[in-house]
Amino acid sequence: MKKVLDIATLLGLFGGILVILLAVMIGGGLGAFINIPSMLVVIGGTVAAVLVQYPLEDVLGVIGVLRKTLLTKTSELPKLIETIVRFAEEARRDGLLTLEKHAKEIDDDFIRDGIQLAIDGTEPELLREILSTEVDNLESRHGKGHGILEAFGTYAPAFGMIGTLIGLVIMLQNMKDPSSIGPSMAVALITTFYGAVMANLIFLPLAGKLKERTKEEVHVRELIMEGILSIQSGDNPRLVEQKLKTFLPPKDRKAG
Repeated sequence: MKKVLDIATLLGLFGGILVILLAVMIGGGLGAFINIPSMLVVIGGTVAAVLVQYPLEDVLGVIGVLRKTLLTKTSELPKLIETIVRFAEEARRDGLLTLEKHAKEIDDDFIRDGIQLAIDGTEPELLREILSTEVDNLESRHGKGHGILEAFGTYAPAFGMIGTLIGLVIMLQNMKDPSSIGPSMAVALITTFYGAVMANLIFLPLAGKLKERTKEEVHVRELIMEGILSIQSGDNPRLVEQKLKTFLPPKDRKAG
């Protein structure tokens, strides 16, 4: 399974940024929307709040998890099923030990470890438990990353509002000059703008994409687990194929 760049994520991010920039440029110019103190309040406050909620190690680790949103594995489930069925045929014909040569050539750790456990004679119940624990750990790791991204998406608009309140307080303290009220109000509202954009264009969409990636990866691993258990029990390869095809969408089953 190769890792490829997820074009949809990049198109969404850059497309959203481009639309906002065009609207800003047409509406009044980019300079009016750049305010360093507002950026500091939103970015700094959001990061600080997330660090209060999560350990530093987990927050830094989310950078690695983010790769899942930008890179996707081409799982090609029909080809994966074909490979597992071929393994089932060899194991049924020549015994499980014949798969040892394949185990060393497989790039995916989950498949390789599962096949090796089957070759080593691990009891089916224990094998299922070990592989299920691997899947649970995957969901747990991704779930933590998803939670951190959602936390960023929750706190960014809140600190945008806090920045706006700070700006309004400063503006109300300096109302002697009526001509300064309009520009001061605009600056106060920019923090809300920053928080809304960061939450709704970056953090929350990436959290949703990570959640979908997790579902896809869990689905693939469950297919692999059922295949390895079927191989270990010596099921007929045709039965193995039919069982694994249930993991495919109906439109892909005939093609698979």
